[in-house]
Amino acid sequence: MLKKKIVVAYSGGLDTSVMVKWLSEKYNADIITATGFLGQVKEIEGVKEKAAQTGAVKSYVLDLREEFITQYVWKALKAGALYEGAYPMATAIGRPLLAKMLVDIAVKENADTVSHGCTGKGNDQVRFEVGVQALAPQLDIIAPLRLWEFKSREEEMEYAVKHNIPIKASKDNPYSIDENLWGIAIECGVLEDPTAAPPEDAYQITTSPQNAPDKPATITIGFEKGIPVTLNGTELNPVELVSQLRDLGAAYGIGRLDLIENRVVGIKSREIYEAPAAIILHTAHSELERLVLDKETFRYKQDVSNKIANLIYDGLWYSPLFNALSAFVDSTQENVTGEVKLELYKGNIKTLSRSSQYSLYNKKLATYTVEDTFDHKASEGFIKIYGLPYKTLCHVKNQSNEEVTA
Repeated sequence: MLKKKIVVAYSGGLDTSVMVKWLSEKYNADIITATGFLGQVKEIEGVKEKAAQTGAVKSYVLDLREEFITQYVWKALKAGALYEGAYPMATAIGRPLLAKMLVDIAVKENADTVSHGCTGKGNDQVRFEVGVQALAPQLDIIAPLRLWEFKSREEEMEYAVKHNIPIKASKDNPYSIDENLWGIAIECGVLEDPTAAPPEDAYQITTSPQNAPDKPATITIGFEKGIPVTLNGTELNPVELVSQLRDLGAAYGIGRLDLIENRVVGIKSREIYEAPAAIILHTAHSELERLVLDKETFRYKQDVSNKIANLIYDGLWYSPLFNALSAFVDSTQENVTGEVKLELYKGNIKTLSRSSQYSLYNKKLATYTVEDTFDHKASEGFIKIYGLPYKTLCHVKNQSNEEVTA
């Protein structure tokens, strides 16, 4: 009888490191680890060696950065997807790609089971499992953190020490961190107290705005059909463009977020985020859309943006509705081409200019100078007709016999 194979979504952090040993013993299985490189810096180092030391029989480390940016991040950016109006969802956008990676490796290795290191009250369990179910419903899924005997991270650390499992987490460094090119999510420790300000050591890449350079940085981002393609006039590949904006934004204290958010399972959580590139690009993209989209499309897209953000956050990337709404978004991006100039200064972003060959801004209609070509007299009739329904409602409400005229 063939030994059971389990493909584990492996980050090299505390939970997944303990999982490899725990799963191999609990299920008498061969463990194959799968790590997707989405731009995380710290935990990717030596991850194959760490997996082997922990008991994995085989390890995959795949560079998914370009696919992550072009097939996932750009979709969310074009949609203007900010969860609850603020969070650019670096973690949530990465999960469907990692679920796809798990499925691909499981199929390749003839494994019948995949496993992840998500907790029973977190969002990622939903994102991984719904993603796997949508792509390969025949696979079994094991979620050790919902099953095992450990009641705290401290107990996991003790297990890791006992079994010589290399980990970086400690009682002195209690944060749980998820990182990729689009942003970093930090939780646990003192951050679980919403009345406590985030300590400076919780931030991983951003400079405190107070310590950021005293001289602002000016950048120009060029877009084609909603996708950023140039930085300061130089065409860059997607990974390099996001990387440069991440580093520059981090140096200027851009992209720090401290949020109370509604999790998928219905509880509220407090996390802090660092997303310099995401905040810069969302700001620039939104400004360009304001310039080129007509009023009704712009307004309707705001509702679609919110819905797409909810779908992504809730783990429904591979849903028919997400595909349908993404098609709508793509149609709105046909004319989102142009340049936006921004100033970065001590944690703030200021828009300096925006330009596009598809600009709907007409200076002669907008100006209050002698160059004004707007027909002011036409407004009287427009307002009479525009307000007629409300004039009629008032007469009905007051039981007036007066004849209603436009």
